[in-house]
Amino acid sequence: MRPDVGLFTEILSKDSVLENEMMSSHTTYKIGGPCDVMVLPQSVEQVKEVIRICKDRDIPLYVMGNGSNLLVRDGGIRGVVMKITRGLSDIKVCGNRMYVEAGAPLGGVVRVAYENGLSGLEFAAGIPGSFGGAVTMNAGAYGGNMKMVVKSITACDRCGNVMVLEGDELEFGYRQSVVRNKDLVVLSGELELVEADKDGIRSKMEELNKKRRAMQPLSLPSCGSVFKRPEGHFIGKLIEDAGLKGTTVGGAQVSTLHANFIVNIDNATARDVLDLIEVVKARVLDAFGIEIETEVITIGEDL
Repeated sequence: MRPDVGLFTEILSKDSVLENEMMSSHTTYKIGGPCDVMVLPQSVEQVKEVIRICKDRDIPLYVMGNGSNLLVRDGGIRGVVMKITRGLSDIKVCGNRMYVEAGAPLGGVVRVAYENGLSGLEFAAGIPGSFGGAVTMNAGAYGGNMKMVVKSITACDRCGNVMVLEGDELEFGYRQSVVRNKDLVVLSGELELVEADKDGIRSKMEELNKKRRAMQPLSLPSCGSVFKRPEGHFIGKLIEDAGLKGTTVGGAQVSTLHANFIVNIDNATARDVLDLIEVVKARVLDAFGIEIETEVITIGEDL
């Protein structure tokens, strides 16, 4: 049964509650069918209230950030999607500490760190997505990851109980965190960085962004890396050595620039991407005897 929109317009403004919203407008893949209801909370209290309403009425609830590591199936999502972005995006700096709300764009967090002469987030320059999403997935690149800089997070569970977690409680691993392991919702986090020369920080960011532009298909819609790195192997090289660069299913293609990217070259559907993922998995297994796993999160229903 479709959720009653009135339940949410009572606690959020009308323009923060969207019906039949196409998820293709909310993912970097530009793919995805409609969700029943999307809510855009502007405060922690609104987040907690949405969670309470959905729990009390047994309404399915999916929480997302900027949709940069998300593939939504073509039939869309039943229930409620809570998108935590601009409404919860404050960034504060105190010495070498940063306090960041979950909806802050990761690029904005990196920029504020640079402006305040704080080093440690250079690896994240150019990574799309929200701060909350980056914490959830322990986002990382070029030898850095969120585990190295996040000291604590404030989160809530699916009953709306708020908690502060730190140290080993964060359960950071390869594209893993306590947020994923225990189905929590990130509200904010505390980062510990290192004071450094701004010119050096900028130089490192420019170096990494130059590598990204040279190696990644940034001009085409994608979710970033599709497959996890198998231990002892570079996943992009495995896919390339299996002869898969440029392989196309419908409007989806294994990037000719970086083989661990599947790009949307011509109005790809989620089914195109999922079928291509299976082609890649089968070919790599056949060629090298290695079973590879996806890193992208896939949700929703088929048509």
